[in-house]
Amino acid sequence: MRRRDLDGCPIAGALQLIGDKWSMLLVRDLVSGPKRTTELLAELHPISSRTLMGRLRDMEHDKLILRRNLRGIPRHVEYELTERGRKLIPLLEPLLRVGRALECNQCEDRKRRLGYYCEFCPVPRGEQPYVEEPSPFREPAPSSRRRPKDDSIVLL
Repeated sequence: MRRRDLDGCPIAGALQLIGDKWSMLLVRDLVSGPKRTTELLAELHPISSRTLMGRLRDMEHDKLILRRNLRGIPRHVEYELTERGRKLIPLLEPLLRVGRALECNQCEDRKRRLGYYCEFCPVPRGEQPYVEEPSPFREPAPSSRRRPKDDSIVLL
């Protein structure tokens, strides 16, 4: 993933590390421990192997996951979260709550489609799924500093 110097905001920096939807799904699937490439490919269906390998490379470059080559024939490679990557785990719970509140999917949908729940799902642990409405949006306080107007044209 090509990194760009954004506006310096920590939110922008975190989103740049996360990259896309597959990164957080990889974190979700690696919460339970190391997994082989083939296991991740099966868990994240319909991801293509090319996309998966690209995300794994980017996350390894960002020190979010560790790639362990265990050698052997056929090649045996496992991926696991690093301490830095484990800092993304707390983001999974709010994503679960928002997904449920917006009625995107239910844990039962995955169970019907794949035959099992994800490692992060609260249902098999006997927990009642907690659904919370997201807090209402608050307008930020008006800032006294205004950015200078920039009429330049940026060509990409």
